[in-house]
Amino acid sequence: MTSARFRVAIACGGTGGHLFPGLAVAQQLLDNGCAVTLLISPKEVDQQAVRGARGMDVVTLPAVGLVQGRYLAFVRGFVRSYRMASRLFREARPEAALAMGGFTSAPPVLAARRRGAKTFLHESNTIPGRANRWLARFVDEAFVGFPDAAERLGAKRAVWTGTPVRPQFAARDAAASRAALGLDPARPVLLVMGGSQGARAINELVMRALPGIVAALPELQLLHLTGSGGDAERVREVCARERVAAVVREFLPEMHLALGAATVAVSRAGASSLAELAAMRVPSVLIPYPTAMDDHQLHNARAFEATGAARVLEQRSATPESLTRAVLELALDTAARIRMQAALAEWHRPNAARNIANAILARMAWLTAETPAARRGGPGFAEPDEHQTFSMA
Repeated sequence: MTSARFRVAIACGGTGGHLFPGLAVAQQLLDNGCAVTLLISPKEVDQQAVRGARGMDVVTLPAVGLVQGRYLAFVRGFVRSYRMASRLFREARPEAALAMGGFTSAPPVLAARRRGAKTFLHESNTIPGRANRWLARFVDEAFVGFPDAAERLGAKRAVWTGTPVRPQFAARDAAASRAALGLDPARPVLLVMGGSQGARAINELVMRALPGIVAALPELQLLHLTGSGGDAERVREVCARERVAAVVREFLPEMHLALGAATVAVSRAGASSLAELAAMRVPSVLIPYPTAMDDHQLHNARAFEATGAARVLEQRSATPESLTRAVLELALDTAARIRMQAALAEWHRPNAARNIANAILARMAWLTAETPAARRGGPGFAEPDEHQTFSMA
């Protein structure tokens, strides 16, 4: 088998939390000479994110999420996605398929399995999602972002790899990151990011807490990513009234710069966001999205909190005063930030993407001295990090 004939399909659409880790694994597979096809959803977050993808094919599936009252639309999208993937794989059969979770995952992985491909999935959360719980029984191997997820997933074999992050999410100079975003390089920055869903409640809470925060820390700058709910202009007005230097955007493609600039962050607790916070050692106050399926964001956040890697406020009980205290405890206490950064380092799995790619390649008997990465001593041929394997057989 030559590298030109080795194909991997990665189903990773629906949210940034599924897509960006999938892109990280895709890059590792490309580095090993594989042909990679990304299968994504029609959602705008997917379409924007893949514009920068290079060297891989991108296919948009007609899948839709399972929403109460729209079961027929979900089934119709599932069937159409399965048929579309089946046609695609008849023309170019993949040797392996990887599901990253979410509503786009199952149809292409099942279609690939029917064509004889080895199949895999990655579950990033402590509480596995519905799609992955159902799909786990069919795949050859599963990878998990949190060790507690392995038993809950019910796969035949599960490996704790952590959640992949893209290579640009690495320690970087704070002053340079701030300057690149139009902020004062010498002044501290509060980063606020509510994610692609549920950002309004965080926006509102931060605006009510802002006067108290800047009264105690007048040199603070704000980098606020409001999401697409129409809150950006109001946030700018509040910042102008409080005389806070601020950069306010709905979204920011260069999230590595945002995290690099941050002294403290206020964030949701999606697994991909937590992996990026850990990779860049950003002390954070987490406010889990309260209506996330199975309350998985709260479980994610509590896992970080238990090791000292984050502060947690629950949205239903959070007040401007409690947020102000949590932010200032970190922003004003260098020792507290250093302790939290040390705890974050324990969560970071820098080789998660590489280890997932290696496991896929090893299943294909592909990780040999004949691979391009091995010949040049590249990232795909390095020995895997120590990781924990759970057998469910």
